[in-house]
Amino acid sequence: MKLATGIAVGAVLALGMPIAAHAAGDAARGKAVFLQCRACHSLNAGQNGVGPSLHGLIGRKAGTAPDFAYSPFMKRSGITWTPDELRSYLPDPQAKVPGTKMTFVGIKDAQQVEDLLAYLMEATK
Repeated sequence: MKLATGIAVGAVLALGMPIAAHAAGDAARGKAVFLQCRACHSLNAGQNGVGPSLHGLIGRKAGTAPDFAYSPFMKRSGITWTPDELRSYLPDPQAKVPGTKMTFVGIKDAQQVEDLLAYLMEATK
């Protein structure tokens, strides 16, 4: 069994294929996860709601979406929204940025976070 596993891993590495404990996020499932977000957030540029527009989110400095009144805590967070920052923010926004206006309890399921990230990577461009 160990030999077969070793051969399979070697073949995957030789072909340059990634090995992951979980498959990467699935954007179609992420779109369903986003239903929790869209009550407050839009994907359209300049269309803020209770929360800021997520258009252009990836790579944007936190607290800088135009025409949105952020908490001073978010403005001073020093966060630039990358997938890694979102992975640490989405499960518990209040823990990551105490004092944020975002009262959402978070997405606790790691696979749902990955799925949402896959969706946001495309939908927020």
